[in-house]
Amino acid sequence: QVQLVESGGGLVQPGGSLRLSCSASGFTFNSYRMSWYRQAPGKERELVAAISSGGSSTNYADSVKGRFTISRDNAKNTVYLQMVSLKPEDTAVYYCNAKFYSFEHWGQGTQVTVSS
Repeated sequence: QVQLVESGGGLVQPGGSLRLSCSASGFTFNSYRMSWYRQAPGKERELVAAISSGGSSTNYADSVKGRFTISRDNAKNTVYLQMVSLKPEDTAVYYCNAKFYSFEHWGQGTQVTVSS
């Protein structure tokens, strides 16, 4: 069955770094656009970053541009989110998303907490 499993979240101090990973299985990974979303308490889920199926095109929310980098390894069926210069406002549950036309899958999420 389809699975998206996120890992790499945790507690980090402001200014610190984390790398999130999302391991995919059960579908043709290299056909899917992959994205990272996040949802903070009391807020709507928002798109953080996305990458095309082949990895040649990326886009980012304005709030993370220059600090976050999305990448993928189609040989490993994995998408990454490298986060640097983390801020308290980056605190949220981060979700991996896979989309191909009307087919869409979500991971269970991983908590990222930025606090001193």
